[in-house]
Amino acid sequence: MVSFISENFDLARAVEQDKQLINSHLENYLKVGQPKTLWKAMRYSTISCGKRLRAILSLESARICGGNPENVLPAACALEMLHAQSLIHDDLPCMDDDDFRRGKPSNHKVYGEAMAVLAGDALLAYAPQVIIEHTPDSVDKKVLFQLINEFLHAAGPGGIVGGQAVDIQSENKTIGTGEFDYIITRKTAELFKFALRAGALLSGASNEKLDVLTEYGKKIGYAFQIADDILDVEATLQELGKTPGKDSKAGKNTYVSFYGPDKAMRDLEDLTRSARELLINNNINSSLLIGIADYITQKVKK
Repeated sequence: MVSFISENFDLARAVEQDKQLINSHLENYLKVGQPKTLWKAMRYSTISCGKRLRAILSLESARICGGNPENVLPAACALEMLHAQSLIHDDLPCMDDDDFRRGKPSNHKVYGEAMAVLAGDALLAYAPQVIIEHTPDSVDKKVLFQLINEFLHAAGPGGIVGGQAVDIQSENKTIGTGEFDYIITRKTAELFKFALRAGALLSGASNEKLDVLTEYGKKIGYAFQIADDILDVEATLQELGKTPGKDSKAGKNTYVSFYGPDKAMRDLEDLTRSARELLINNNINSSLLIGIADYITQKVKK
């Protein structure tokens, strides 16, 4: 497999540097306030051992477009809060019913179901506040308005909530390819797409570059869900960070159950290869973005 990564590039180091930067800002935005239990529950699922992949993509997108990653940190952190909210609610007994997340007890197992629901609600409301209050004044207000609008779209019925709704309604049912594609696109790919667009929008990217990064985000997000579905079948609790095999037991339509394991692996490789080639063909020189595409495939092959 050709990686196209710069010979001297250290993906792990680059990711860790961005991760530390993002974590320091999350700590600042999520200082414990009143009511304390609510803020602790919000922090528990947001400031944990998450990979920060979506937020890192936002910062790299800004660099690619000649922008200042510092301008993107509020949006990147808001995205992490939104992602944490979705995990809190996904794990609830009325949803995917999982006792573990990121290798730790799920939020509702620590704080109770009612507080977990409230923590998710609070993160969903607080995240756009962080963008509005902490994005530098130098950012054009029209751009900021567009960013908030796209964030809320990704968070709502046209994004992860809509994807989760169709996912739940489709359990133990035979669905068509269009409906299945809708689930993956909305439930997972929307956040990756927003991550790339956020960095580009806040950096004054050209429409051409914005379109390429948007397409890369869609491909990577879709590939990430395929990899997650494969790992749900093959990985252990320690490797996955959540209970493996639950999707199958719940009668969910996953990529593996829908297309079979062989096609799932082929499609994963095709998507990540296509994402890498998209960057190369459009002269976007980012070892980090190419490295992340490789990482998504390689983590399944370990």
